[in-house]
Amino acid sequence: MSGKSRTGQRQGQAPGQRPSRSAGQGNGPPAAQRQATPSAQRKPALAHERAKLAAAQQAQRRAGRRRKIGVWAAIAAGVAAAVAGLFVIFSSSNASHPGAGAYPYQVASPGQGRAAPGFTLAASTGGKISLSQYRGKSVLLFFQEGLTCQPCWDQISDLQRHAAQLRAAGITSMVSITSDPIGAVTQKARDMHLAIPVLSDPGLAISQAYHANQYGMMGSSRDGHTFIVVGPGGMISWRADYGGAPKYTMFLPTAAMLADMKAGEHPS
Repeated sequence: MSGKSRTGQRQGQAPGQRPSRSAGQGNGPPAAQRQATPSAQRKPALAHERAKLAAAQQAQRRAGRRRKIGVWAAIAAGVAAAVAGLFVIFSSSNASHPGAGAYPYQVASPGQGRAAPGFTLAASTGGKISLSQYRGKSVLLFFQEGLTCQPCWDQISDLQRHAAQLRAAGITSMVSITSDPIGAVTQKARDMHLAIPVLSDPGLAISQAYHANQYGMMGSSRDGHTFIVVGPGGMISWRADYGGAPKYTMFLPTAAMLADMKAGEHPS
């Protein structure tokens, strides 16, 4: 081989050697494409982070609302407890504890051992009846709601049917007192064939003297369901106000009343 040919090979490339690539060429994508790829990858990651932040903020708002609801619920419970406490205090200041039987009652004043306020009232049996007429006897006074309360009149019938049991307990006489006018009371007593006198107290003067209008469903405008036994000397020997909360009893079996009477004013 001539010297020129050998020189050309030395100045060129070795046989079988690939041509060298120019600057900027390589096996990967262009530089601009390599720089764009990380940015495209960051976009979904950023969106995910924003979604997580929004979810966390929403959870915090829900927790805040739950805390507020809990605070208001606690306040409402406290108010309810305070009202209930005031009711208990008020009830305790006006009566004894309710009876423990099926027909709870309270005991207002005047109670056992107090002088029974006197009265003279028009009666369904005609004329007027005074408490003083029963001196030397034990008389049962039954204060009741009146014409709008049929169970109250059924109560008088039940007392009448159990007159023998009442006499055995020492009660020889009975009268009922209501605030309805005497004409309507008389007609009702006749219609029901009642022998027990029903007295009219339209101005509530006697009912208020006995505080019998404090334990009924109608407030203080009418009597509730109160039994008072006045002994031979004019003193109260037993009392029970059945007409008040929580049951507002408007009918009491005579046997239940006699059982409470036997147990005494403060049943166990």
